[in-house]
Amino acid sequence: MNMIVSRRGFLRATGLAAAAVSLPGKDLAAGLTSAAPGPLKKAVLISMLPKELTYPDRFKLALDTGFEGLEAQTVADEKEADLIKEASVKTGLRIHSVMNMDHWKFPLSSGDPAVVDRSIKGMITSINNARLWGADTVLLVPAVVDPKTGYRDAYARSQVQVRKLIPIAKEARIVIAVEEVWNKFLLSPVEFAKYIDEFNSPWVRAYFDVGNVALYGYPQDWIRTLGRRIVKFHLKDFNTETRQFVPLREGSVDWVEVRAAIREIGFGGYLTVELKGGDETYLRDVSARVDKIFSGE
Repeated sequence: MNMIVSRRGFLRATGLAAAAVSLPGKDLAAGLTSAAPGPLKKAVLISMLPKELTYPDRFKLALDTGFEGLEAQTVADEKEADLIKEASVKTGLRIHSVMNMDHWKFPLSSGDPAVVDRSIKGMITSINNARLWGADTVLLVPAVVDPKTGYRDAYARSQVQVRKLIPIAKEARIVIAVEEVWNKFLLSPVEFAKYIDEFNSPWVRAYFDVGNVALYGYPQDWIRTLGRRIVKFHLKDFNTETRQFVPLREGSVDWVEVRAAIREIGFGGYLTVELKGGDETYLRDVSARVDKIFSGE
């Protein structure tokens, strides 16, 4: 695999991080702003595809069930990463994003330097994966608030580390897409927007998960507030009475309003279903439900 940066190279680069951070404007490559007006594209998370199948067969199944793109997950093994690349090339299914896998167990907001170091390494691997596979974003959960890490510390520490990663992302032309999850962090759309804006860089954007905010907000409000900061979407539904994730269009999310909000902000690009896995029949059903969301039903 063609690695873009080593750990030692990263440490050298971050010494100049503040000078290397680019400002919004001319540096924002046309292919990187999925928020530009255009068609909505339906994608599937790789973990939803049957694991017993080979990568080419998984990718072909995704295409056959109506998906146009795939979100992969971090792969440290270079041979496996190459196999994923080959499957994408062979089938023509584009890998549009990489979900970083180390940010929960090893958060950037930790007070332990060893944990942060592991998290940084995970992001570097994810960025390398994205470049190899032709993706344009890496999803990052930037911080975790817990008994050992207070909210202010999580905010400040995570921003310090993300700023160090910006020159690496810029070199690879990969957007760091920050997602809101159940991590007791970025609990309002106003704060999420502020958090993104403070980086003052086109290489840090928002990855918005529709279902994750249904418990304490309205997804359409978040979408309108975040606006063109959003580079990608996750689609899932949530029942606020049972407090359970449910099949798309069977929960508390007002999908008509969500679709209207997506249209209002001029978004065009990939929306990825992040649900449990299943067989071909299940995937076809999920795909059909997304079609209805796209059509505003």
